Amino acid sequence: MSRDILSSIHLRRTDENSADIDAAVGRLGRRVGLAGVLAHLNRQAERTRVPGRAVEWGFRWCDSDEHTAGWWPQGITTSADASAVEHIEGRRLLMTSWYSRKVDGLSRGSRISVVDVDTLEYRHVLLVVPGRNADGEPELRPLLVHAGGLAWCGPYLHVAGTRRGLSSCLVDDLIRVDSTEDTFGYRYVLPVRFSYDAATTDGMERMRYSFLSLDRSSDPPQLVAGEYGVDDMTRRLARFSLDPETHHLAAHADGTSRPVWLDERGLGHMQGAAIVGDTYYVTSSRGPRRLGRMYVGEPGSFRSFPRALPVGPEDISYWPSTDMLWSLSEHPGRRYVFAMRRSRFHR
Repeated sequence: MSRDILSSIHLRRTDENSADIDAAVGRLGRRVGLAGVLAHLNRQAERTRVPGRAVEWGFRWCDSDEHTAGWWPQGITTSADASAVEHIEGRRLLMTSWYSRKVDGLSRGSRISVVDVDTLEYRHVLLVVPGRNADGEPELRPLLVHAGGLAWCGPYLHVAGTRRGLSSCLVDDLIRVDSTEDTFGYRYVLPVRFSYDAATTDGMERMRYSFLSLDRSSDPPQLVAGEYGVDDMTRRLARFSLDPETHHLAAHADGTSRPVWLDERGLGHMQGAAIVGDTYYVTSSRGPRRLGRMYVGEPGSFRSFPRALPVGPEDISYWPSTDMLWSLSEHPGRRYVFAMRRSRFHR
């Protein structure tokens, strides 16, 4: 990929809205961090058999989450992304994202679920944008993005926002609100601290940030992003370097973050991509009734594994110490979170 093309796609980090977050905390609740949520997990998933030739084990959500038409699971990341020791607060954790479809003309934005892998207890947290209302008082608005991917990098949770770029949250900012009247009944909310706005130059189509993962095998670590595409849509895969000290995207002198690698040879119906060494593991959906597919290899040279995944697979994440790939599926009544042993794709 030429340097000109790499330079034409970029992300620009916005200022941190710490003042609005502090104001919201002061007026609407209190900052409790991840420990506050973990102390009050209030839903129970259950281990179950998951369809798909490559699946090692998995679980399903509680009945109300399994069947709701209002919320759709999308992204996944783990405490193995967030920390080299692979646990947080002594627990092995998953985070998944969901986006809201309109109900009675209203979208509730997006949310994450914090899941204890060992107990399968979990809780939903609403993603919000802090700001001020017409009277200048602090308010929290829902984050209106598809949330197709997640990457938990140190203290930050990056959320894919398709053409908007990325929304970034500091996990320590988790707030327990005093009143749930304006948060759709959610007691815990996570505010966006800053964003990475997507932009382009030279007439190139703006990149769609459909999914995310973290590649810890590179030095420094890299954020992996890609595009869902069909027909003549672009299907690009990109990698951005992370600053190991700040966990922000590495930036150039002009303040922009540009890919260190970009390839236009992605696949149709890509829903997620994780990298281990030089090998890509790409999930691909096949509609609402057909089992999903995994592609393994490099752009331009992928091997297909049909019927490897359940119906409607989405984002994907890698857990190094267990050598497991984690993913999830989206369709009501067929919603699973599941692990695959990576060695199954290399026999």
